[in-house]
Amino acid sequence: MIVTINGSAHEVADGITVAQAVRTLTSATTGVAVAVNDEVVTRGAWETTALRDRDRMEVLTAVQGG
Repeated sequence: MIVTINGSAHEVADGITVAQAVRTLTSATTGVAVAVNDEVVTRGAWETTALRDRDRMEVLTAVQGG
């Protein structure tokens, strides 16, 4: 199936979870926020939230610096 992650189309396995998709994008374990179809997905729901064909997912990571 095809999902859009941070504006780019990706072919992913059926039933992939938000958590699995995040792990493919970043190794960060903190400072990460996710929205699917413009709705924030809480970290506690990542493992149980499955992506569907044509979903739009945005992954944001906090960056330190000054």
